[in-house]
Amino acid sequence: MKKLVIVESPSKSKTIHQYLGSDFEVLSSKGHIRDLAIAKAGGLGLDIENGFQPIYAIIKGKEGIVKELKKAASNADEIYLATDPDREGEAISWHLKEVLDIENKPYFRVIFNEVTRSAIEDAFKSPRSIDDNLVSSQETRRIIDRIIGFKLSKLLQNKIKSKSAGRVQSVALKILVEREKEIQAFVPEEFWKIKATFDSLEADLKINSKKSTIHNEAEAEKVVASLKPSYTVSRYETKMRERASKPAFITSTLQQEASNKLNMSGQRTMVVAQKLYEGVQLGKETVGLITYMRTDSTRLSQTFVQPAMSYVESTYGKKYVGKPTFTTSKNSQDAHEAIRPTSVEYTPESIEKHLTKDEFKIYQLIYRRALASLMSAAQISGTTLELTNGEHVFESKAQELIFDGYLKVYGDYEKVETIELPPLKENDVLTGANVEKSQHFTQASPRYTEAKLIKTMEALGIGRPSTYAQTIATLKKRQYVSIEEKKFIPSEQGMLTIENLGSFFDEIINVDYTANMETLLDDIATSGKDHLKIVEDFYTTFMPMVEKANKEMLKKAAKLTGEKCPLCGSPMVERESRYGTFEACSGYPECKYIKPKDETREVPVDTGILCPSCKKGTFVERMAKKGRNKGNVFYACNNFPKCKNILRGKPTGDNCPNCDHPMVTLNDGSVVCNDTEACLENKTA
Repeated sequence: MKKLVIVESPSKSKTIHQYLGSDFEVLSSKGHIRDLAIAKAGGLGLDIENGFQPIYAIIKGKEGIVKELKKAASNADEIYLATDPDREGEAISWHLKEVLDIENKPYFRVIFNEVTRSAIEDAFKSPRSIDDNLVSSQETRRIIDRIIGFKLSKLLQNKIKSKSAGRVQSVALKILVEREKEIQAFVPEEFWKIKATFDSLEADLKINSKKSTIHNEAEAEKVVASLKPSYTVSRYETKMRERASKPAFITSTLQQEASNKLNMSGQRTMVVAQKLYEGVQLGKETVGLITYMRTDSTRLSQTFVQPAMSYVESTYGKKYVGKPTFTTSKNSQDAHEAIRPTSVEYTPESIEKHLTKDEFKIYQLIYRRALASLMSAAQISGTTLELTNGEHVFESKAQELIFDGYLKVYGDYEKVETIELPPLKENDVLTGANVEKSQHFTQASPRYTEAKLIKTMEALGIGRPSTYAQTIATLKKRQYVSIEEKKFIPSEQGMLTIENLGSFFDEIINVDYTANMETLLDDIATSGKDHLKIVEDFYTTFMPMVEKANKEMLKKAAKLTGEKCPLCGSPMVERESRYGTFEACSGYPECKYIKPKDETREVPVDTGILCPSCKKGTFVERMAKKGRNKGNVFYACNNFPKCKNILRGKPTGDNCPNCDHPMVTLNDGSVVCNDTEACLENKTA
């Protein structure tokens, strides 16, 4: 019996095939094979007159893959759809079923949370049917995102030259813009600090409330003048506290920690994690090293917990073994367990030689976090010292790590700084203090880092774990934000985009609406609500806003170049096209003058040496304008694009005596044949 398994990733197909054996053919769809068509209703791919039915088309470039999968499906007796274990994976399986026309054959949906032999074998023992509710939920998300994305992007491109907008993307940008406005409107307030320094001790004046804040230098001078020479220890208290380990990673916390500790973007983190999940070559076997990396649950399965706790006890001792505790957020779907290593035996150190630098960093972070989550709390001794001087109290604090607990494995990412105090007791008297006053100003709320933005989006229920990295990557790509000192700063275009969206689409482009939409999508996934009716309700609410904005949103004025049109005398302006910026007459469409780029282009230096390839052009000196060789000089035929002959160095005008190719002078001054390989072949001959 021929059995066909279809997965999303080519690397995963290789890993799975080695576990299933020769009875199975494992092929990859390489992600989605079809999407909403760019047809009907202004490119939305919806049949609005027929109940908003979606119209799908094969994704451009996927025709060959579909043809291969159809042929394999027609020859198979059983078909297993083993795409990723989430809503998007469910939707891909449904699309495969529809496109490959396999309803008349036995077909099964197979899901697994890790790419390991045991998980794969168990999954194929208990396949299920496609979950239509999950498919409907994903379809609704895709349709609504298409409506918002297409309509708003086209509107903004036409009106203010912004490149795109989106349901989640624009709300994330709004969060950044609102913080920037807070910073711009913030008025700093002056305050002063007073510090008393002894031989082995520093203590700061305690400020108990805003009323007791020292507002200016005169008030600070008054406090300093009132201080007596002696300070009495009025409190010296030591308490033990426990710092419990954090749960194993979910998608958002992995991205946050990788950003904070490894300086790795969310997008890069997810790419690396995907590779670790799909499988890494360890010797003769390809092994999935982590569980599925798109999850919002901190739950760990007993198949990992028991071996991991035994490993902790045997490696570090019984006192390091903790109690498994799992947390669940209000927005958690709990569809998959937390991100963890597939086996505690694959220690980072033992497999480091098989991993790239980034793979090792991410794997070690995941491994240690999962192990640490099952370990005992760290014990920290904290001491508070108070010194009384008249009506004023100075305070100093110290801490010391008494028992490292989970920090035994997670200490590289979470430090406990030891701060010491001299051995004192209550009623001891200290003298000889050096008192200093210092001026400070209140600070505005800080700009968002990538980690902080992800944490905020998660807390507000904006998007889903799998969308955070792509959302942030889009904001960067569209140049809506820049990054300075790891913090997001909205660009002028980003600010303008949110200003216009707020004027016309505030009902939809806001935190509450976006979060409620995620809840609605969850409801479709669990209860099977009429999802196309939800699409219709959204469309009928949204489109009047678009029509109003098309009529009333002001166009952004074009940037003047300072020159006049040579044809009609109108001001010249900068304009944008898919090919970049160009200069044109502001009198368009009456005057269609466009400034030729050749007017500002440098004339290349002609060597006068005939190109031996086309025998028509001559070699000219050019400079690379982009890429890794930007700024480097090179020599090429001026008969481009008909002739694409490029030399390794400056032509000498002579030909090689061995192979008759041009001789060139390299940067180091050496004269060599331009075609070294051909020349060597001739020499050998």
